[in-house]
Amino acid sequence: MNSRERQRVWLMLAVGVAAMALAPNTRAQVTTETITTSGPPTTEVKVDRGTVVLVDGNDLVVKAEDGHLVHFPNVPESARAIVDGQELGIHDLKPGMTLERTITTTTTPQTITTVKKVAGTVWNVNPPSSVILTLEDGTNQQFKIPDGQKFNIDGQIVDAWGLRKGMKVSASKVVEEPATVVEQQREVSGTMPPPPPDPEVDLPILVFVIADADPVPVSAPAEVASTELPKTASQLPLIGLFGLLSLTAGLGLRAARLRA
Repeated sequence: MNSRERQRVWLMLAVGVAAMALAPNTRAQVTTETITTSGPPTTEVKVDRGTVVLVDGNDLVVKAEDGHLVHFPNVPESARAIVDGQELGIHDLKPGMTLERTITTTTTPQTITTVKKVAGTVWNVNPPSSVILTLEDGTNQQFKIPDGQKFNIDGQIVDAWGLRKGMKVSASKVVEEPATVVEQQREVSGTMPPPPPDPEVDLPILVFVIADADPVPVSAPAEVASTELPKTASQLPLIGLFGLLSLTAGLGLRAARLRA
């Protein structure tokens, strides 16, 4: 190994030692700025309706509008439903109650821009992968050079191959990452079950009691003589009788006068 190769090996070892020694101060030497830009949000509203079928502890079973059963296990004690203006918990729900759950989902697209900036003096460069800079506080720090990274040297833009020891450089790295923020708001409301129907009015019950006795024979009723004349009789004989009596009485009165 010649003297030049020995010097190169010694320089690489020195760079490695310097980088390890200054690693705890890395964050203090680089400024980072994060900018978040939000786009127009979109809102989606979903409404689910169902009827309470079973409440067992913190488990809730609801029959949906399409007829299938939905099981909500381990409903938290903090969950609340507004039923007919009253705030009810899981233990206050009763079978027959109608529940309505409204889920409002708001989706906001965002772009997160991270800008990292560093300034210093080139102490050693190993193009195109890394460079060691002497920072403003006098410490040395090693940086990996990303592909296509450019450096500003007195207004001139160069790549890693254009760096030389003693140059004052400043570099910035801009990273843009898309992100999506999803927010959900849930509200549960409901109504009490309808009251039970009024009981039917009790109607009197007629009870027929039939005695278990031997039947008594009943004789046919005797014929009763009628005092009325038959429809075929006439009033002429009666009139004749009255006439005869009158004539006799008249003759009797005449005989009595003659004797006198």
